[in-house]
Amino acid sequence: MKQFVVVCVVLALIVTGYLAFQGYMSRTQKAPGLVDGGLTPCGPKPNAVCSSNEGDGEHYIKPINLCVSSLASVSADIERLGGKIIMLDTDYLAAEFSSSVFGFVDDLELLRDAKGGVIHVRSASRVGYSDLGVNRQRVEALRKLLESNS
Repeated sequence: MKQFVVVCVVLALIVTGYLAFQGYMSRTQKAPGLVDGGLTPCGPKPNAVCSSNEGDGEHYIKPINLCVSSLASVSADIERLGGKIIMLDTDYLAAEFSSSVFGFVDDLELLRDAKGGVIHVRSASRVGYSDLGVNRQRVEALRKLLESNS
């Protein structure tokens, strides 16, 4: 019984150390930014959503209707959701969201498309495999805030 407890404690320490390391690694990375004037496509892991991935059912999320004249007006809503603005430009906004326990960082990127009448959005975890739907929930919460403000 004593050996079982020791093994469990050692395993718990290893898992906690691994998660803390992953949290550290996510804090040392940067948002991917724009690629050829568009948002970076999602990778194969189920830890991201993007409105530019229209043919990808798992990662696709509908763009947000353009209800603001500039992305600067979206900053307060992002901060209300717990985000920190990293970069703000006329048509591009990058923000970071950190988890409370291990400090895992997720990126939220917005690209204003005035011609298309939408704001393209990408929300992705920097590390890990699954986000348990957190990025999709974040985008939908932002959509709801923006629609209620307009």
